[in-house]
Amino acid sequence: MSGGVRKVGVEEELLLVDPATGELRALSRRVLHEHRASTAGRRDEAFTDLDEELLQHMVETRTAPDTELAKIGDQLRAARRTAIDAATAAGAAVAAVGTAPLVPADPPLSESPRYQRIGQQFGRLGRTSGTFGMHVHVDIASDEEAVRTIDGLRPWLPVVVAVAANSPYADNADTGYASWRQQVWTRWPSAGPTEPFGTLAEYRRVTAALIESGAALDRGMLYFDARPAEKFPTVEVRVADVCTDVEDALLVAALCRALVETVADQEPQTPAIRSDLLRAAHWRAARFGTAGDLAHPLTGGLAPAREVVETLVAAVAPALDAAGDRELVEAGVERVVAGTGATHQRQAFETGGDLTAVVRDAVERTEAAAL
Repeated sequence: MSGGVRKVGVEEELLLVDPATGELRALSRRVLHEHRASTAGRRDEAFTDLDEELLQHMVETRTAPDTELAKIGDQLRAARRTAIDAATAAGAAVAAVGTAPLVPADPPLSESPRYQRIGQQFGRLGRTSGTFGMHVHVDIASDEEAVRTIDGLRPWLPVVVAVAANSPYADNADTGYASWRQQVWTRWPSAGPTEPFGTLAEYRRVTAALIESGAALDRGMLYFDARPAEKFPTVEVRVADVCTDVEDALLVAALCRALVETVADQEPQTPAIRSDLLRAAHWRAARFGTAGDLAHPLTGGLAPAREVVETLVAAVAPALDAAGDRELVEAGVERVVAGTGATHQRQAFETGGDLTAVVRDAVERTEAAAL
Protein backbone atom coordinates (compact mmCIF):
# COMPACT_ATOMS: atom_id res chain seq x y z
CA MET A 1 0.00 0.00 0.00
CA SER A 2 1.51 3.30 -1.04
CA GLY A 3 1.42 6.27 1.29
CA GLY A 4 3.32 5.05 4.32
CA VAL A 5 2.37 3.12 7.43
CA ARG A 6 -1.10 1.62 7.49
CA LYS A 7 -3.53 2.85 10.09
CA VAL A 8 -4.86 0.35 12.59
CA GLY A 9 -7.95 0.35 14.81
CA VAL A 10 -9.08 -1.99 17.58
CA GLU A 11 -12.47 -3.14 18.84
CA GLU A 12 -12.74 -4.83 22.24
CA GLU A 13 -15.65 -6.82 23.65
CA LEU A 14 -15.82 -6.61 27.45
CA LEU A 15 -17.60 -8.67 30.12
CA LEU A 16 -19.94 -7.18 32.72
CA VAL A 17 -19.83 -8.96 36.08
CA ASP A 18 -21.09 -8.65 39.62
CA PRO A 19 -18.32 -6.91 41.60
CA ALA A 20 -18.82 -9.25 44.58
CA THR A 21 -19.53 -12.66 43.08
CA GLY A 22 -17.88 -12.52 39.65
CA GLU A 23 -21.06 -13.79 38.00
CA LEU A 24 -22.10 -12.08 34.81
CA ARG A 25 -24.53 -9.15 34.96
CA ALA A 26 -27.02 -8.66 32.12
CA LEU A 27 -26.84 -4.88 32.37
CA SER A 28 -25.62 -3.65 29.00
CA ARG A 29 -28.67 -1.44 28.40
CA ARG A 30 -28.25 0.20 31.81
CA VAL A 31 -24.52 0.63 31.23
CA LEU A 32 -25.16 2.30 27.87
CA HIS A 33 -27.81 4.54 29.47
CA GLU A 34 -25.37 5.62 32.18
CA HIS A 35 -22.69 6.26 29.58
CA ARG A 36 -24.91 8.36 27.34
CA ALA A 37 -26.33 10.31 30.26
CA SER A 38 -22.85 11.19 31.48
CA THR A 39 -21.46 12.12 28.03
CA ALA A 40 -24.46 13.87 26.45
CA GLY A 41 -23.22 16.32 23.84
CA ARG A 42 -19.59 15.37 24.30
CA ARG A 43 -17.45 14.65 21.24
CA ASP A 44 -13.94 15.78 22.22
CA GLU A 45 -10.76 13.85 21.43
CA ALA A 46 -11.03 11.81 24.63
CA PHE A 47 -14.62 10.76 23.92
CA THR A 48 -15.22 7.03 23.56
CA ASP A 49 -18.60 5.55 22.69
CA LEU A 50 -19.90 2.17 23.85
CA ASP A 51 -22.10 -0.31 21.99
CA GLU A 52 -24.16 -3.30 22.99
CA GLU A 53 -23.33 -6.76 21.71
CA LEU A 54 -25.15 -10.07 21.17
CA LEU A 55 -25.79 -10.77 24.87
CA GLN A 56 -26.74 -8.41 27.68
CA HIS A 57 -23.57 -9.02 29.69
CA MET A 58 -21.38 -7.61 26.91
CA VAL A 59 -20.30 -4.13 25.78
CA GLU A 60 -18.02 -3.13 22.95
CA THR A 61 -15.48 -0.33 22.64
CA ARG A 62 -13.50 0.85 19.66
CA THR A 63 -10.58 3.11 18.86
CA ALA A 64 -10.26 5.58 16.04
CA PRO A 65 -7.72 4.52 13.41
CA ASP A 66 -4.14 5.70 13.86
CA THR A 67 -0.68 4.91 12.54
CA GLU A 68 0.91 5.12 16.01
CA LEU A 69 0.33 2.20 18.35
CA ALA A 70 1.16 4.39 21.34
CA LYS A 71 -1.92 6.45 20.50
CA ILE A 72 -3.98 3.27 20.03
CA GLY A 73 -2.84 2.25 23.52
CA ASP A 74 -3.99 5.60 24.92
CA GLN A 75 -7.36 5.12 23.24
CA LEU A 76 -7.75 1.58 24.57
CA ARG A 77 -7.07 2.78 28.11
CA ALA A 78 -9.52 5.64 27.72
CA ALA A 79 -12.16 3.30 26.29
CA ARG A 80 -11.77 0.94 29.21
CA ARG A 81 -12.07 3.82 31.67
CA THR A 82 -15.26 4.85 29.91
CA ALA A 83 -16.67 1.33 30.14
CA ILE A 84 -15.61 0.95 33.78
CA ASP A 85 -17.15 4.28 34.79
CA ALA A 86 -20.47 3.48 33.11
CA ALA A 87 -20.51 -0.07 34.48
CA THR A 88 -19.78 1.14 38.01
CA ALA A 89 -22.69 3.57 37.80
CA ALA A 90 -24.90 0.67 36.69
CA GLY A 91 -23.72 -1.62 39.51
CA ALA A 92 -21.32 -3.80 37.54
CA ALA A 93 -17.59 -4.30 37.02
CA VAL A 94 -15.70 -4.89 33.76
CA ALA A 95 -13.35 -7.76 32.91
CA ALA A 96 -11.34 -8.18 29.70
CA VAL A 97 -11.40 -11.97 29.28
CA GLY A 98 -12.15 -14.15 26.25
CA THR A 99 -14.96 -16.11 27.92
CA ALA A 100 -17.00 -15.60 31.07
CA PRO A 101 -15.78 -18.04 33.75
CA LEU A 102 -19.11 -18.03 35.64
CA VAL A 103 -22.16 -18.34 33.39
CA PRO A 104 -25.87 -19.08 34.07
CA ALA A 105 -27.66 -21.58 31.86
CA ASP A 106 -29.32 -19.03 29.57
CA PRO A 107 -27.79 -15.55 29.49
CA PRO A 108 -30.27 -13.17 27.84
CA LEU A 109 -29.89 -11.83 24.34
CA SER A 110 -29.68 -8.11 23.77
CA GLU A 111 -32.97 -6.49 22.88
CA SER A 112 -31.98 -5.03 19.51
CA PRO A 113 -34.07 -6.41 16.62
CA ARG A 114 -30.96 -7.72 14.85
CA TYR A 115 -29.71 -9.69 17.83
CA GLN A 116 -33.21 -11.02 18.44
CA ARG A 117 -33.26 -12.23 14.82
CA ILE A 118 -29.94 -13.97 15.37
CA GLY A 119 -31.41 -15.70 18.41
CA GLN A 120 -34.41 -16.85 16.39
CA GLN A 121 -32.33 -18.05 13.44
CA PHE A 122 -29.60 -19.86 15.36
CA GLY A 123 -31.40 -21.06 18.47
CA ARG A 124 -29.30 -22.06 21.42
CA LEU A 125 -26.10 -21.36 19.50
CA GLY A 126 -26.83 -17.66 19.88
CA ARG A 127 -27.22 -17.89 23.66
CA THR A 128 -24.09 -19.95 24.19
CA SER A 129 -21.71 -17.98 21.96
CA GLY A 130 -21.14 -14.94 24.13
CA THR A 131 -17.37 -14.77 23.70
CA PHE A 132 -15.18 -11.69 23.95
CA GLY A 133 -12.85 -10.93 21.08
CA MET A 134 -10.42 -8.28 19.98
CA HIS A 135 -10.88 -7.30 16.35
CA VAL A 136 -8.01 -5.53 14.60
CA HIS A 137 -8.73 -3.35 11.57
CA VAL A 138 -5.88 -2.55 9.18
CA ASP A 139 -6.09 -0.11 6.25
CA ILE A 140 -6.44 -1.64 2.83
CA ALA A 141 -6.24 0.02 -0.58
CA SER A 142 -8.96 -1.85 -2.46
CA ASP A 143 -11.37 -4.77 -2.30
CA GLU A 144 -9.03 -6.75 -4.53
CA GLU A 145 -6.14 -6.15 -2.13
CA ALA A 146 -8.38 -7.17 0.77
CA VAL A 147 -9.15 -10.56 -0.75
CA ARG A 148 -5.49 -11.16 -1.62
CA THR A 149 -4.61 -10.25 1.95
CA ILE A 150 -7.09 -12.51 3.72
CA ASP A 151 -5.89 -15.39 1.55
CA GLY A 152 -2.28 -14.63 2.52
CA LEU A 153 -3.07 -14.38 6.23
CA ARG A 154 -4.46 -17.93 6.46
CA PRO A 155 -1.37 -19.88 7.66
CA TRP A 156 -0.34 -17.17 10.15
CA LEU A 157 -3.53 -16.58 12.10
CA PRO A 158 -3.23 -19.65 14.38
CA VAL A 159 -0.08 -18.02 15.77
CA VAL A 160 -2.11 -14.92 16.64
CA VAL A 161 -4.64 -17.18 18.41
CA ALA A 162 -1.84 -18.62 20.55
CA VAL A 163 -0.33 -15.24 21.42
CA ALA A 164 -3.69 -13.76 22.47
CA ALA A 165 -5.04 -16.83 24.32
CA ASN A 166 -7.01 -15.53 27.31
CA SER A 167 -9.99 -17.81 27.94
CA PRO A 168 -9.24 -21.02 29.88
CA TYR A 169 -12.39 -20.88 32.03
CA ALA A 170 -16.00 -21.06 30.86
CA ASP A 171 -19.30 -22.54 31.97
CA ASN A 172 -18.06 -22.65 35.58
CA ALA A 173 -15.12 -24.94 34.80
CA ASP A 174 -11.57 -25.17 33.49
CA THR A 175 -11.96 -26.07 29.81
CA GLY A 176 -8.43 -27.44 29.46
CA TYR A 177 -7.83 -24.87 26.69
CA ALA A 178 -5.83 -21.67 26.61
CA SER A 179 -8.43 -20.13 24.26
CA TRP A 180 -11.82 -21.71 24.73
CA ARG A 181 -13.24 -18.70 22.92
CA GLN A 182 -11.72 -19.94 19.68
CA GLN A 183 -13.51 -23.26 20.05
CA VAL A 184 -16.85 -21.66 20.89
CA TRP A 185 -16.65 -19.00 18.22
CA THR A 186 -16.08 -21.44 15.39
CA ARG A 187 -19.42 -23.12 16.11
CA TRP A 188 -21.02 -20.40 13.99
CA PRO A 189 -21.56 -21.73 10.45
CA SER A 190 -19.94 -18.65 8.92
CA ALA A 191 -16.93 -18.56 11.29
CA GLY A 192 -13.38 -19.87 11.20
CA PRO A 193 -10.80 -20.55 8.50
CA THR A 194 -11.90 -20.30 4.88
CA GLU A 195 -10.71 -21.77 1.63
CA PRO A 196 -8.55 -19.36 -0.41
CA PHE A 197 -10.86 -17.12 -2.42
CA GLY A 198 -8.40 -16.17 -5.16
CA THR A 199 -10.48 -13.36 -6.61
CA LEU A 200 -12.90 -10.70 -5.46
CA ALA A 201 -15.60 -12.25 -7.60
CA GLU A 202 -15.21 -15.59 -5.82
CA TYR A 203 -15.30 -13.91 -2.41
CA ARG A 204 -18.54 -12.18 -3.34
CA ARG A 205 -20.02 -15.40 -4.74
CA VAL A 206 -19.21 -17.37 -1.58
CA THR A 207 -20.50 -14.70 0.78
CA ALA A 208 -23.74 -14.38 -1.18
CA ALA A 209 -24.20 -18.15 -1.07
CA LEU A 210 -23.65 -18.23 2.71
CA ILE A 211 -26.26 -15.53 3.24
CA GLU A 212 -28.70 -17.24 0.88
CA SER A 213 -28.25 -20.51 2.79
CA GLY A 214 -29.15 -18.82 6.08
CA ALA A 215 -25.71 -19.47 7.60
CA ALA A 216 -25.39 -15.69 7.97
CA LEU A 217 -28.16 -13.11 8.18
CA ASP A 218 -26.11 -10.53 6.31
CA ARG A 219 -22.52 -9.56 5.52
CA GLY A 220 -22.04 -8.39 9.10
CA MET A 221 -22.45 -12.02 10.17
CA LEU A 222 -19.64 -13.30 7.98
CA TYR A 223 -17.47 -14.29 10.91
CA PHE A 224 -14.41 -15.39 8.92
CA ASP A 225 -11.04 -15.32 10.70
CA ALA A 226 -10.23 -12.32 8.51
CA ARG A 227 -12.55 -10.42 6.23
CA PRO A 228 -12.95 -7.15 4.35
CA ALA A 229 -14.75 -4.97 6.89
CA GLU A 230 -18.35 -4.09 6.12
CA LYS A 231 -18.22 -0.40 7.12
CA PHE A 232 -14.56 0.56 6.74
CA PRO A 233 -11.80 0.31 4.07
CA THR A 234 -9.96 -2.26 6.17
CA VAL A 235 -9.16 -5.91 6.59
CA GLU A 236 -10.57 -7.04 9.93
CA VAL A 237 -8.66 -9.78 11.78
CA ARG A 238 -11.04 -11.50 14.21
CA VAL A 239 -9.15 -14.43 15.77
CA ALA A 240 -7.79 -12.88 18.99
CA ASP A 241 -9.26 -13.17 22.46
CA VAL A 242 -9.66 -9.79 24.10
CA CYS A 243 -6.51 -9.23 26.14
CA THR A 244 -6.60 -8.27 29.81
CA ASP A 245 -3.38 -6.26 29.50
CA VAL A 246 -3.28 -3.41 27.00
CA GLU A 247 0.35 -4.17 26.17
CA ASP A 248 -0.72 -7.62 24.95
CA ALA A 249 -3.44 -6.00 22.85
CA LEU A 250 -0.84 -3.72 21.25
CA LEU A 251 1.35 -6.74 20.49
CA VAL A 252 -1.55 -8.37 18.66
CA ALA A 253 -2.32 -5.15 16.79
CA ALA A 254 1.32 -4.75 15.74
CA LEU A 255 1.52 -8.33 14.47
CA CYS A 256 -1.74 -8.03 12.56
CA ARG A 257 -0.70 -4.79 10.88
CA ALA A 258 2.69 -6.21 9.97
CA LEU A 259 1.08 -9.37 8.58
CA VAL A 260 -1.32 -7.36 6.43
CA GLU A 261 1.51 -5.18 5.13
CA THR A 262 3.62 -8.27 4.38
CA VAL A 263 1.07 -10.44 2.60
CA ALA A 264 -0.91 -7.74 0.78
CA ASP A 265 1.38 -7.79 -2.23
CA GLN A 266 2.56 -11.39 -2.02
CA GLU A 267 1.32 -14.33 -3.97
CA PRO A 268 -0.43 -16.67 -1.50
CA GLN A 269 1.44 -19.74 -0.32
CA THR A 270 1.60 -22.42 -3.02
CA PRO A 271 0.26 -24.97 -2.56
CA ALA A 272 -2.20 -23.35 -0.17
CA ILE A 273 -2.49 -25.04 3.21
CA ARG A 274 -5.52 -27.32 3.33
CA SER A 275 -8.42 -26.01 5.40
CA ASP A 276 -8.62 -29.20 7.46
CA LEU A 277 -4.96 -28.84 8.42
CA LEU A 278 -5.52 -25.16 9.10
CA ARG A 279 -8.37 -26.02 11.48
CA ALA A 280 -6.00 -28.41 13.23
CA ALA A 281 -3.44 -25.62 13.58
CA HIS A 282 -6.10 -23.35 15.09
CA TRP A 283 -7.17 -26.13 17.46
CA ARG A 284 -3.61 -26.65 18.66
CA ALA A 285 -3.09 -22.92 19.19
CA ALA A 286 -6.34 -22.72 21.16
CA ARG A 287 -5.54 -25.82 23.20
CA PHE A 288 -2.04 -24.85 24.31
CA GLY A 289 -1.48 -21.16 23.61
CA THR A 290 2.27 -20.65 23.89
CA ALA A 291 2.67 -23.46 26.44
CA GLY A 292 3.06 -26.29 23.92
CA ASP A 293 4.24 -27.05 20.40
CA LEU A 294 2.37 -25.29 17.60
CA ALA A 295 1.87 -25.97 13.91
CA HIS A 296 4.64 -24.21 11.99
CA PRO A 297 3.07 -21.83 9.45
CA LEU A 298 5.62 -22.62 6.75
CA THR A 299 6.33 -26.34 7.18
CA GLY A 300 3.09 -27.53 8.78
CA GLY A 301 5.00 -29.66 11.29
CA LEU A 302 5.02 -29.16 15.04
CA ALA A 303 7.62 -26.85 16.56
CA PRO A 304 8.15 -25.14 19.92
CA ALA A 305 5.91 -22.12 20.44
CA ARG A 306 8.86 -19.74 20.71
CA GLU A 307 10.21 -20.91 17.35
CA VAL A 308 6.81 -20.52 15.70
CA VAL A 309 6.21 -17.04 17.09
CA GLU A 310 9.73 -15.96 16.16
CA THR A 311 9.16 -17.28 12.63
CA LEU A 312 6.17 -14.95 12.36
CA VAL A 313 8.22 -12.02 13.65
CA ALA A 314 11.03 -12.76 11.18
CA ALA A 315 8.55 -12.98 8.31
CA VAL A 316 7.12 -9.55 9.04
CA ALA A 317 10.33 -7.86 10.25
CA PRO A 318 10.54 -5.27 7.43
CA ALA A 319 6.97 -4.18 8.11
CA LEU A 320 7.64 -3.96 11.85
CA ASP A 321 10.70 -1.84 11.22
CA ALA A 322 8.84 0.46 8.82
CA ALA A 323 6.11 1.04 11.40
CA GLY A 324 8.54 1.43 14.30
CA ASP A 325 7.01 -1.56 16.09
CA ARG A 326 10.00 -3.91 16.33
CA GLU A 327 10.90 -3.11 19.96
CA LEU A 328 7.27 -3.36 21.12
CA VAL A 329 6.89 -6.75 19.42
CA GLU A 330 10.15 -8.23 20.65
CA ALA A 331 9.32 -7.29 24.24
CA GLY A 332 5.79 -8.59 23.81
CA VAL A 333 6.95 -11.92 22.43
CA GLU A 334 9.15 -12.49 25.47
CA ARG A 335 6.20 -11.71 27.70
CA VAL A 336 3.62 -13.97 26.05
CA VAL A 337 6.01 -16.87 25.48
CA ALA A 338 6.59 -16.82 29.23
CA GLY A 339 2.84 -16.78 29.82
CA THR A 340 -0.32 -15.63 28.03
CA GLY A 341 -3.47 -14.23 29.57
CA ALA A 342 -4.64 -17.81 30.07
CA THR A 343 -1.55 -18.48 32.16
CA HIS A 344 -2.34 -15.51 34.39
CA GLN A 345 -5.93 -16.67 34.88
CA ARG A 346 -4.80 -20.12 35.97
CA GLN A 347 -2.31 -18.57 38.37
CA ALA A 348 -5.16 -16.53 39.86
CA PHE A 349 -7.14 -19.73 40.35
CA GLU A 350 -4.22 -21.44 42.07
CA THR A 351 -3.79 -18.46 44.38
CA GLY A 352 -7.45 -17.77 45.09
CA GLY A 353 -8.84 -21.29 44.92
CA ASP A 354 -12.01 -20.62 42.91
CA LEU A 355 -13.39 -18.94 39.80
CA THR A 356 -14.59 -15.92 41.76
CA ALA A 357 -10.93 -15.20 42.46
CA VAL A 358 -10.16 -15.54 38.73
CA VAL A 359 -12.80 -12.96 37.82
CA ARG A 360 -11.76 -10.64 40.64
CA ASP A 361 -8.17 -10.74 39.42
CA ALA A 362 -9.28 -10.07 35.83
CA VAL A 363 -11.37 -7.10 36.97
CA GLU A 364 -8.44 -5.67 38.93
CA ARG A 365 -6.00 -6.13 36.04
CA THR A 366 -8.51 -4.68 33.56
CA GLU A 367 -8.86 -1.62 35.79
CA ALA A 368 -5.10 -1.33 36.24
CA ALA A 369 -4.61 -1.53 32.46
CA ALA A 370 -6.97 1.42 32.03
CA LEU A 371 -4.78 3.77 34.05
